[in-house]
Amino acid sequence: MARKVVSRRDKRAEVEAAEAAEAAEPKKKKKKATKRKSRSKAAKEVRLKAFWGVFNQSLRRVALYEFNQRKEAEKKAKELSASGKSPHFVQPVKEAIEEA
Repeated sequence: MARKVVSRRDKRAEVEAAEAAEAAEPKKKKKKATKRKSRSKAAKEVRLKAFWGVFNQSLRRVALYEFNQRKEAEKKAKELSASGKSPHFVQPVKEAIEEA
């Protein structure tokens, strides 16, 4: 199979002819691409409710009381501290509530 030999001069002539033909044609304006708006989900509003939690020394929750029952929570913490090895303490806890 014989290959056709093409000189650099011939290649250059082809390129110049193509450029001249391209310049002769009327140029078309390109449309700008419209940017789409992202459809992000609306942030779901989470409601929190406060409780009193009784915790042991390793931060494991032992009991949970309503926010208006702080005295009962402290009483439970004292009982657990007196009966067990590790001290227990009361700390406020906020948990998400689900609306039906």
